[in-house]
Amino acid sequence: MKKLAISFVLTLLVTVGLFAQVDRSKLPASGPAPEIKIKEAETFTLANGLKVFVVNNTKLPRVAFTLVLERDPILEGDKAGMTGFVGEMMMGGTANRTKDQLDQEIDFIGASLSASSTSLFASSLKKHQDKVLELMADVLYNPTFPQEELDKLKKQSLTGLAQSKDNPQAISSRLAAAVLYGKNHPYGEIETEASINNITVEDIKKYYQTYFKPNIAYLAIVGDMSKAEAEKVVNEYFGKWQGAEVPKFTYPVPERASKRAVALVDRSSSVQSVINVTQPVQMKIGDPDYISSRLLNQILGGGSASRLFMNLREDKGYTYGAYSSIGSDKLVAAISATASVRTEVTDSAVYEFIYEINNLVENGVTQEELDKAKAELSGSFGRSLEQPSTVASFALNIDRYNLPKDYYATYLQKLNSYTVEDINATAKRLIEPDKFIITTVGNGAEIKEKLEQFGEVTMYDNMGFPAKEITMEDESMTAEKVVENYIKAIGGEENARAIQAVKMKLEAEIGGQKLGISMTYNDPEMRYSQSTSVSGMVMQTAVLKDGKGTASAQGQTIEMTSEQVDGQLFSSFFIPELYVFEKGYTAKLDGVQDVDGTVAYKVMFSSPQGATSVNYYAVDSGLKVKNENAVAGDTYFLDYQRKNGVLIPMSQTIKLAMVPMPLEAKVISLEINPPLTEGDFQ
Repeated sequence: MKKLAISFVLTLLVTVGLFAQVDRSKLPASGPAPEIKIKEAETFTLANGLKVFVVNNTKLPRVAFTLVLERDPILEGDKAGMTGFVGEMMMGGTANRTKDQLDQEIDFIGASLSASSTSLFASSLKKHQDKVLELMADVLYNPTFPQEELDKLKKQSLTGLAQSKDNPQAISSRLAAAVLYGKNHPYGEIETEASINNITVEDIKKYYQTYFKPNIAYLAIVGDMSKAEAEKVVNEYFGKWQGAEVPKFTYPVPERASKRAVALVDRSSSVQSVINVTQPVQMKIGDPDYISSRLLNQILGGGSASRLFMNLREDKGYTYGAYSSIGSDKLVAAISATASVRTEVTDSAVYEFIYEINNLVENGVTQEELDKAKAELSGSFGRSLEQPSTVASFALNIDRYNLPKDYYATYLQKLNSYTVEDINATAKRLIEPDKFIITTVGNGAEIKEKLEQFGEVTMYDNMGFPAKEITMEDESMTAEKVVENYIKAIGGEENARAIQAVKMKLEAEIGGQKLGISMTYNDPEMRYSQSTSVSGMVMQTAVLKDGKGTASAQGQTIEMTSEQVDGQLFSSFFIPELYVFEKGYTAKLDGVQDVDGTVAYKVMFSSPQGATSVNYYAVDSGLKVKNENAVAGDTYFLDYQRKNGVLIPMSQTIKLAMVPMPLEAKVISLEINPPLTEGDFQ
């Protein structure tokens, strides 16, 4: 009866129109943003200058300690990369524990302990806090910086650097840093093989002795601990830490470009272009435009509903995603708009980036966009408050950036107070559309001329240095002559054609396991087979014969498409240069380039069906030094040795698209003109 009465009343209300004014196609208007009651961190300072913030949270019996050093950025110069080793070196062992002992004690109590050049972090269950603090203090006070740990770190870093030289995203990051800040700025310098090899244990020790001081440090404690207990344990473990004066540095403020320009890294094997439209900006937390810039960026490229995303992905289909950022930093930050797009639409994508940026500055934002951005950022801010560590970071920021005490408590009020006019004014103050640098990593032969419409194009190498201007001294050189010189260099056409069949095995190491690559060639009959094994177990095979191809992996075999077969044909010859012209390939000489210190001719081969392969041949020796393959990756040819009258590379550096680090492959077996059977191509 009660339900019927309620139903009757609701029906009556609708009938008389009391609900008729509610438009459910629109979100209800939001009320005024509340002042958030954020639990304040309790704080105290030790006699040595260490500032401590305590956020008590008893929901879980855990406690976490985060120590942060507040130092100026450092220009590392010819030892760039050194600070990246400091944390691992501190964790490499102490005067009381070897690295293994330290790791075992951490694991035994289920704790975490890590370090960097500007921080130490430890966490554990409440019952193990004394033990984890003991370990943390041991790392802080007594690191031994073992030479063998540095040797290992340098080897890992060099491997990672080698891999990054062929990673378009890593190349793009280096390029943007170089053009934004310059190589003589802490944010613009880069690690090189030379700078990594320059780093010594003494450099690490000197850094540690100079900067690990309590008077520039903050300690945030989050978890099951009161302020009174914190004062006791902090004095016990960190009270004896001695302070000292720490160097301070200032740097010139990076200036924006005088006009729009393009910085391009040519990566011929790329099928996509990595675009970053960027300029430096002075912005730090607490600045007048800081919060409004968050809203501005959310509208431009802060998510999947932003202008850039909707334009470049949803409307044009150029990319999987297009985003922007407006950074913040005490020193200098950047405004960036980025995407990876198909090579053929690179110039169109850049045009749309510029259009959206210009449109934002000239025509501003709409009320609907602003309301949505406020809702998104408010939700993100609210979710962040679920983590106790957020309260600690707020307390640190208030002290580090000299913010008002209620900065975060009134954050949503400030966020929601901005009007369309405020955001439009922020856009005009922060963004100068005609002073962006458009950094691009992609196939230079395909995109360079198209990019010239946006500004002067300057070429850079994959480490962010201006590309060496190499001129081709022999203007009569052609692709055909380069190939002819290569055949002569390896031993002449007669000797080369005498090699009609080859069985070759290469071996490399990946993740501590042996990787084997076995290849069989029958060049005159265009037959080729390959198998790849890991620790002796065959993982993948491929066979090309009679104009068809098959590929097998994990017990399944598929027939290659005609396009896949066409793409594999060039590499299916042991000496492809002998046969490709006979098979209808064309070749184009695309100038000379520096290939890791070797000046080389760049020759682009194209099959009749359109498959491409790019080779580089040393100008001085004529030998092939590199092959680029957009699908499989790049191969560098080394250690040429004469076999049967022909120079053959006995070592290869293979940069596979699916493998995170270069493979150093050595030829361990080479049979020339062995008897072949059908079984070799099954």
